[in-house]
Amino acid sequence: MLRFLKFLLALLADHAMSASASNIFLLAGQSNMSGRGGNYNDSTSNTVRWDGQIPPECRSKPEILQLAANKSWVEAHEPLHQEIDHWKTCGIGPGMPFANAILAKYPSFGSIGLVPCAKGGTRIIEWAKGTELYNQLVSRAKASLNGGGKIRALLWYQGESDTAEQDAKLYKSRLEKFFNDVRHDLNYPDLPIIMVAICSADQGPFMDVIRKVQLNFNHKNVKCVDAMGSTFLADNKHLDTKSEIRVAQKLADAFLSSFAHL
Repeated sequence: MLRFLKFLLALLADHAMSASASNIFLLAGQSNMSGRGGNYNDSTSNTVRWDGQIPPECRSKPEILQLAANKSWVEAHEPLHQEIDHWKTCGIGPGMPFANAILAKYPSFGSIGLVPCAKGGTRIIEWAKGTELYNQLVSRAKASLNGGGKIRALLWYQGESDTAEQDAKLYKSRLEKFFNDVRHDLNYPDLPIIMVAICSADQGPFMDVIRKVQLNFNHKNVKCVDAMGSTFLADNKHLDTKSEIRVAQKLADAFLSSFAHL
């Protein structure tokens, strides 16, 4: 019996490693990409918890995979970033509803592989080439290709932590370099990038400076969707579940209208 169980476990492990995704999406940025939807402050333990509520737009299905921390493909599930943004309490983010929105419109699109890489509270300088976050993003992106498939886009939601004056002034040049470096190191010079224009601030009053850069970023194969109009958790910084789904649908629409043919 023990020998049979070992054989079964090995078989399941081999299946997990052999799974692959046809359409790969990189998810990077800070907490609103990682996802905080459904989080609340538990007054009894003085900790942040996730309420565990998974709306239909975020449900798992066999066609949606995620690259686990060990770089194997597994069926995707909420909270998508918990293994990667592991020092924080993760909840609903835009990744799962993005994938579900694509498949809802195009059921024959093929399998979708989500590559979680976001970390809460990070400034863009922490994503510069050579940093831990940058190296992890590139490493995980390359690993996602081992089973075949194609990287279809980088989804980028970041900037709330750059809303102090000096960081805001440097945001445009840092963002340009980051995008250029990722494209170069993935050997994909025309990599589609869809970013979200922020609607809240972590560090200071210069949110509009960041938003102006994002909304007016006129580079090839870069699109921007606007998170303005979102609703928040009690902290007034993190999107609630409803707004994470709303942003995800905007991301899906932008991909399907601009990049699905590439």
